[in-house]
Amino acid sequence: MNLIKLLEPLGIIGGVHGGTKLRDVEITDVVFDSRKVKPGCLFVCIKGSAQDGHDFAVKAVETGAVCVVAEREMDLGVPVITLNETTKVRDSRQALALISAAFFNHPAREVNVICITGTKGKTTTAIMLRSILEAAGHKTGVIGTLGVLIGGERIAINNTTPSSYEVQMYLRKMADAGCEYCVMEASSIGLKDYRIFGFEAEIGLFTNFSEDHIGGVEHPNMQDYLESKRKLFRLCKVGVVNIDDESWREIIEGHTAEIKTYGFSPNAQMRGEDYRLMHRPGILGSTFHVAGEREFITEVGLPGKFNAYNALGAIAVCHELGVNEDDINRGLVSVKVKGRAERASVDGDYTLLIDYAHNAVSMESILSTLREYKPQRLICLFGAGGNRSKVRRYEMGEVSGRLADLSVITSDNPRFEEPLDIIEDIKTGIVKTEGKYIVIPDRIEAIHYVIENAEAGDIIVLAGKGQEDYQEIKGVKHHLDEREVIAEFLEKRKRGRI
Repeated sequence: MNLIKLLEPLGIIGGVHGGTKLRDVEITDVVFDSRKVKPGCLFVCIKGSAQDGHDFAVKAVETGAVCVVAEREMDLGVPVITLNETTKVRDSRQALALISAAFFNHPAREVNVICITGTKGKTTTAIMLRSILEAAGHKTGVIGTLGVLIGGERIAINNTTPSSYEVQMYLRKMADAGCEYCVMEASSIGLKDYRIFGFEAEIGLFTNFSEDHIGGVEHPNMQDYLESKRKLFRLCKVGVVNIDDESWREIIEGHTAEIKTYGFSPNAQMRGEDYRLMHRPGILGSTFHVAGEREFITEVGLPGKFNAYNALGAIAVCHELGVNEDDINRGLVSVKVKGRAERASVDGDYTLLIDYAHNAVSMESILSTLREYKPQRLICLFGAGGNRSKVRRYEMGEVSGRLADLSVITSDNPRFEEPLDIIEDIKTGIVKTEGKYIVIPDRIEAIHYVIENAEAGDIIVLAGKGQEDYQEIKGVKHHLDEREVIAEFLEKRKRGRI
């Protein structure tokens, strides 16, 4: 692609840099990691928390970069585009987003993008939206915690919101695959680092806000976390916000979007009423009346009030998109989110769920929710991650001991710690309660145990792994997919091999 086409979003339309006419330069790729530089590429210098891309600019040129975009002047023997008062942006992360959008020929002009931000609920709401939109006949891609989903293809990614270059690359893949919509999880770091930038989303959705991601290389304080979330509503046409969350007014401060509201509050434009639990064969969920701008009864195929909120947010978005009620209902009742209260097929009159709950807050949420369904017994199988805070383990043990009828303590991702040491830390918390527990260090054996000993009416939750299909031990990821473990055990039992 011609260099000048990539630089147009920065406000550069021509000229000579370093003795080279910009119109004479062809670019093979856009790179911001010096280790990935290839001949003919454009290199963008990004300041990171640990390293500064400007320090690698010389190496990038030596390796083959033919143009460099930077925040300061440099003499490299190739055109250097310096971001200053003469360019539309002065931040190299913003520049990368704009250049990437141009490199992939602005795919967001072909795919309607819906971005979801919030501390919790992003993944589930994204899958709910995909389920509804596809029920309505709209091919829909997803970018988020579960990876990039395009049709039946799943592409693993390292971050909930990948780099702006990858966002544009995946949007282009979706456009070329015929997707009408992309539902994207907009993480706070993704917004802070301008990974979502350079295009206008059709709709931005806010789920909720609570303390998370504070410290380290993420957010120094809650205000920084809040401000990062807030950016979304200056990057979308319509903002759909949960007014039952006390932070909603702060979240939309400085917004440029048209704001629409949802919630169970009577003041919401799209509101839920008469929330009830729903438990019948094949479904553990809820039902409620949708009121306000729409009037109908809906059923949600996932348990708990928090999933009713996720569903209501999805309904509010789909209302803005003109989706009819039948398609909304078909999408919600059949929705299945990998690793989020995911129901496994079993051979008895009990419920077996796989959930990503991996800290005290998320465990309290899922176990309290499942308690509402009045199970014969509530059984929680869980471990805790290695090389993480011991306090987290104490708290997880205490929560499970308090809320579960039986805790099965096992291994999660021990990483570089000994599983038995982690288990001892969990026991420190659980012995503070009167909850019954057993210890089975091998996770596969623990899963076999809960299935073998399941009773009619039990609800069993395998907590911690969720969508993960591995167990990390001593720095090595070993394949472990709980769905496969369950299916293989049940098949063996069916054949009388157990």
